[in-house]
Amino acid sequence: MIDHLSLYHIFYITAECGNISRASERLYISQPAVSKSLQKLEDSLNTILFHRTSRGVTLTEDGLLLYRHVKDAFSSLETGEELLNRKHRLGITRMRIGVSTTLCKYILLPYLKEYIAEHPHVKVTISCQSTYKTLELLKERKIDVGLIGETSRKESLYFYPIRYIQDTFVSTKAYLENLKIRSEDATIFSSAAFMMLDEENITRQWISQSLQEHHIELQNILEVSTMDLLIEFAKIGLGIACVIREFVERELNEGTLIEVNMGLELERRRIGLICNEEDRQETAVSEFLEKFQIHN
Repeated sequence: MIDHLSLYHIFYITAECGNISRASERLYISQPAVSKSLQKLEDSLNTILFHRTSRGVTLTEDGLLLYRHVKDAFSSLETGEELLNRKHRLGITRMRIGVSTTLCKYILLPYLKEYIAEHPHVKVTISCQSTYKTLELLKERKIDVGLIGETSRKESLYFYPIRYIQDTFVSTKAYLENLKIRSEDATIFSSAAFMMLDEENITRQWISQSLQEHHIELQNILEVSTMDLLIEFAKIGLGIACVIREFVERELNEGTLIEVNMGLELERRRIGLICNEEDRQETAVSEFLEKFQIHN
């Protein structure tokens, strides 16, 4: 089919013109060349595409069937050329971003608002999923940039750190006081309800590893799907939630939540943007990376 692309173009123009002479003028080739190309296409398809008369040409039944599909194909090509020219003229491009729901809300959105204002012709799409799914989509080139918590599974991808985050455990003051009354002789690790993200989450895996290194075993764990729910459940006194401190600063300042002393100091983690190494110099990607400034 690819070898016949020029033949299909000649067929298309001839069908549009209804005349070999006019078709040759539009194609800037001789009439014999047009006739020869049409004959070659008919021979390859083993059919007759045109009725030929002294007044011009008309499509046969098979010719009309082929013309309908060829017309759609060339119309799509023309649309593609038009969109490409428009992109180059206006600087239109796309930016496909992969990010977790939590990082999208607390980190990405404030930057994205300013980025869109400065790049109104960039088509932005956001895909919310886990860090590991984001890495998978990057390798499959289904997204351009990811926003993730740093992981050792970066492989050949380029990681651009933008800030540190601190994990912490929080609850209401009332919950801790009631817990102390109910379980005077028990440790907090065995008596409290600890609310954490599910085990597939990179934050949960980080916390579990830190607890294991400090020989801390939590007896009662309630798995929650999102950071927002962890925060809300902690605020109504459902238990002790493992959250990111930067995302509950308002609640901590207001006293709605308080930090729980777990007897260990969790190390800060880095979050950042990640992309394929060979894409980092691509204009849209590099401009997006530059929009994020590193915060300690």
